[in-house]
Amino acid sequence: MMFAEEDLTRDAFLCGRLHLWQPRKGYRAATDPVLLAAACPAVAGEAVLDLGCGAGAASLCLAARVPGLRLAGLELQPGYAALARRNAAENAIAMQVEEGDLAEIPRPLRVDFDQVIANPPYYPPGGTPSPQAGRATALQVGTPLAAWVAAGARRLRPGGTLTMIFGADGLPEVLAALAPRMGSAAVLPLAPREGRAAGRVILRAKKGGRAAFRLLAPLVLHRGPAHDGDRESYTPRAEEILRGAGPLLAEFA
Repeated sequence: MMFAEEDLTRDAFLCGRLHLWQPRKGYRAATDPVLLAAACPAVAGEAVLDLGCGAGAASLCLAARVPGLRLAGLELQPGYAALARRNAAENAIAMQVEEGDLAEIPRPLRVDFDQVIANPPYYPPGGTPSPQAGRATALQVGTPLAAWVAAGARRLRPGGTLTMIFGADGLPEVLAALAPRMGSAAVLPLAPREGRAAGRVILRAKKGGRAAFRLLAPLVLHRGPAHDGDRESYTPRAEEILRGAGPLLAEFA
């Protein structure tokens, strides 16, 4: 499904460094793609593949921090793929976007990449479905997390890095799926507040890596014990990443 112009909003990311078109009522990027981009260790000149790129938020946030990347995206839904192309063009960022499925990645993307990033759906199927079909597809698990890991591993060059953000309950499946091609895994829990359990995690792993697994100290996203009204309450570190385009690399060092 393609989106009509009146069904879109143009939203600022990274304190206005980027402006992205998104569906008014469909899946809308929030903090996850920004955090994913911040955790990717890409450097200028590298090739980056964004699996399930949506409207391009993660790739374009990464490009805002690291100029000179060769960006490519795979997106299942044609409407979101069209938005990713438009967002890249309007932000003057080169990005190749192909429509297709993880199970049969289009031929133009069947090359080796230095980095693969992914923000897979992590809400379980069932319950009350979203009236927005695109939002349901983007959020609800339809493809096993293991398939995302396998697709990323196939597209990485030896020594390349896979970076993913997903629900913490999917961690056992993802860790099991890393063998035998991926290793040197490190997991960063994302805690909503101090003393609260992490609902999401960021994982980085290297193709052919042999280092021991590391579970890192959590990144706390919000100040205070509870939500305090209709206003942002990010911790200074989260603010630096989500608004200042800072890298989330020291946590993985």
